[in-house]
Amino acid sequence: MRLFLAPMEGLADQSLRAVLTALSPYDLAVSEFVRVSGALLPQRAFFRISPELQHGGRTRAGTPVQVQLLGSDPLMMARNAARLAQWSPAGVDLNFGCPAATVNRHRGGAVLLDEPETLHAIGVAVRAAMPAGGPVLSAKMRLGVKDTLRAVECAQALADAGVERLVVHARTKLDGYRPPAHWPWVARIAEAVSVPVVANGEVWTVDDWQRCRSESGVADVMLGRGAVVDPFLARDIRAGRAWARNDPRADDWAVLREHIGLFWIEVRARLEARHAPGRLKQWLNLLRRRFGQAEALFQHVRPLRDARQIDRLLALHGIGAPALAA
Repeated sequence: MRLFLAPMEGLADQSLRAVLTALSPYDLAVSEFVRVSGALLPQRAFFRISPELQHGGRTRAGTPVQVQLLGSDPLMMARNAARLAQWSPAGVDLNFGCPAATVNRHRGGAVLLDEPETLHAIGVAVRAAMPAGGPVLSAKMRLGVKDTLRAVECAQALADAGVERLVVHARTKLDGYRPPAHWPWVARIAEAVSVPVVANGEVWTVDDWQRCRSESGVADVMLGRGAVVDPFLARDIRAGRAWARNDPRADDWAVLREHIGLFWIEVRARLEARHAPGRLKQWLNLLRRRFGQAEALFQHVRPLRDARQIDRLLALHGIGAPALAA
């Protein structure tokens, strides 16, 4: 049984990956996507999305990080994958799951699930360009664009192309992130391909994970927003430790408070001051779904737009490292 941390565009960047993999043990994390269009990207494009490449392709906690590529041109995807491989990421992942309209309009992400032949061509080209014995090649897909009619065909196209692992987000592009996730479809895909399949979608609790494994029939699960809402979810899954939704979890909150502070310090150091507050508010807004203690903190932070005001507020709340009070 393996647990993977999902790529979450606009949410799980390097700062949040560092925190989540420190608080729970993951076998692997996947970065946000690097967009590939008509050019061979410079080193900084890859390192900006996954600075872990500078540290052996791992987070500070030691979790291996795959770097995800998004695009529709087989040749350019292959050339950029070959370039990425020279920095030894834990793997290269192909994005056929993003449902965002801005991405899909440029023939990227889940919209390509109407074109199994394109998926196959990308997979073949990338596999041929990557060094033998190099990074693992995986792909993340949904069940289709508007329906599931070609789900198995798409999975087979990728597996036949040389993709070594498939992650299946058990919804269509049209479904977006609306529940439910259709986990039985993961079972159908797993039966139709010879490569390992990972289930993804709507795993918020230990009970969800158990149902996902039962209905999908696969052992490995990728956690997405559920891991952001509850950073201890992977830990509890491994421990078989199910919590009631209203459990106060005081000990966990005490640990999490410190990591909220560390997250803020890193975000402040990396982003312009005008952009940093939004990142903290985004995470606190999600945390309050699982931790009642996060509600008051979110309400205090919510109206603040000046990063220095947030510095002072967190220091007053005793959150994070002493540097916050400087």
